[in-house]
Parts: sequence; structure tokens; C-alpha cells
Amino acid sequence: MLEQLTDLPAGVLGFTAVGELHADDYRDVLLPAIERAIADGGKVRILLEFPTFDGLSAGALWEDLKMGVEHLTHWKRIALVTDIEWMIHLTKLFGWMTPGEMKQFPLSERTAAIVWVASD
Repeated sequence: MLEQLTDLPAGVLGFTAVGELHADDYRDVLLPAIERAIADGGKVRILLEFPTFDGLSAGALWEDLKMGVEHLTHWKRIALVTDIEWMIHLTKLFGWMTPGEMKQFPLSERTAAIVWVASD
């Protein structure tokens, strides 16, 4: 399940993952927020917080890939906030493939992640 964060600066979207992610998390929560941000200003700045991660369904994986491709030119910055080792490792290996800038922050540096994702 994705929960939208409300304590972020204007122009920054934020979500925290709770439990397992499903296709409807993307369709009903993430995608509408991203499309509103694009309509309002064009570039998406997003903070994704994963204190834990219970996985994602095949449908969620498909929605994630689709969303990334459909909005390829609209990503500005993505801050991944987590202490999950495999996510950190994959971000280091494949973060360059992500559209826009991507940077990983430990949970203890959430405030720094917010400052980075909001800045130019």
C-alpha cells in the first residue's frame, strides 16, 4: 500500500510504502498525483520512502514500468529514502537508468532528502 505524505514542500510529491504494493496503488494513488503535478508544472519531484518492503505484485511492476515510460520526460528528481540494503545496492547499480536525477538517502537523512528533491 502507498500512503501519500503531506509534510513536504510545495512541488514535491511524497509516498511511503506500507506492506505489499499492488497495481491499484499505482493507478489510484501514485499516477493521479503525478499527472496532477505534470499538469501544474511539468516536472515531477518525488520522495519515495521505504521503511520496510513486503514486495510488489506483478501488476504493480507492470504499472511502475508503464508509468516510467509514459512520463519519461517529466521526471526531475527522485529521492529514495530507505535502509533496505538491496534497494540501496540496486540504486547504485542502475540509478543512472532512471529518468531524471535519482539519489538514495538513509532513513536517518530524510530531511536532507527533502531538501535535495526540492532544490534545483
